[in-house]
Amino acid sequence: MAQQQAATQKKPSYPIGADLRAYLQRYRRERALPVTYERLRGFHEAMALADETGQPTLWDSVVYEQHEMGQLYADLKHIYALLKVDGDFSVVQHLYIDRVDFCSFGNSMPFRIRIVNAYNDNQDYFYIKKADASRVYGLELEHLLSPNRLNYITCGDTLVEEHIAGIPGDVFIDRWLQNPDLRPIRVAKELTKFNARCFMRLLGDMRSYNFVFVITPDFEGAQVRIRSMDFDQQSFDGRKRFYLPQFFKENAPLVLYCVKHLHSKTAAQYQREEETLMLQRAELAALRLGVLMEAMARDPIAPLAQVHELREQLAEHFQRRSYLACETMGELVRENLQSMRLQLSREPNAPIFQSDFFL
Repeated sequence: MAQQQAATQKKPSYPIGADLRAYLQRYRRERALPVTYERLRGFHEAMALADETGQPTLWDSVVYEQHEMGQLYADLKHIYALLKVDGDFSVVQHLYIDRVDFCSFGNSMPFRIRIVNAYNDNQDYFYIKKADASRVYGLELEHLLSPNRLNYITCGDTLVEEHIAGIPGDVFIDRWLQNPDLRPIRVAKELTKFNARCFMRLLGDMRSYNFVFVITPDFEGAQVRIRSMDFDQQSFDGRKRFYLPQFFKENAPLVLYCVKHLHSKTAAQYQREEETLMLQRAELAALRLGVLMEAMARDPIAPLAQVHELREQLAEHFQRRSYLACETMGELVRENLQSMRLQLSREPNAPIFQSDFFL
């Protein structure tokens, strides 16, 4: 299984440094939490969890000592209130914790908490993980530069994330890609835009099982959006191709789908549309993004050899020697945004970016 093979090459976890911690506190991402990741690690026993067809999953359902479960579940519900309604516990009292699952696969080794509405049995999930600076940078860049907003909380070495709903990419390939209810051009357009977003903000390892498709019915057929759901590989690898989803073999059916349904000039148009939108989002969030980039530029979240390898490839790709002065991955992300701005500024009728971030 591709996921299990990849697990043997785990990226090291980088602690949250002082600059990033200050950023999280400034923008109220850092909060006091009643449950830490280490507390959840103290489960009493674990049982393999199967899917709806009876097939084994990568998750185990965990059980805690009877005398601590009551308070633990109450504290988990309190965290959900912080995540969803800024701590207003009065509106979530009818919810209950149904199950806690643990996954030993991957870098974050997450706990998944299933929470259920007692009135209508509707369920939701959230995740508690060991905090990793790479992942936090990835979450925040997604929040600021993508069309998606993300809720997450940190507390020391603990990270809490909301569930990102959608159809996993590998499932979409198997069951949905040839669905006649989906317009091929809309799917191919979103794939092109997703590829551009990942490359521009240097989010790596976007294999089909690391992103989801969100399908929204519309009056003229369904709209499609792709959302990343794994941010562990934010700005770590030294290979340029690692940040381009089109080059992963797991995504080959999607790439062939794009080639079949999308003209190269149209693909270039969609790519430039997404780059323009990302730069507009960057300008709107210029102050906040600038603070984040300053923290990331000082944070050694990848070996220097990989930074140098990537900067040389990006310098060649964009034909900009300024990349060769970058010494951290954060500086490379910032340089990517500058490169896109300069490329766009050479085009007629291009928008003018006036914020300090781009000057």
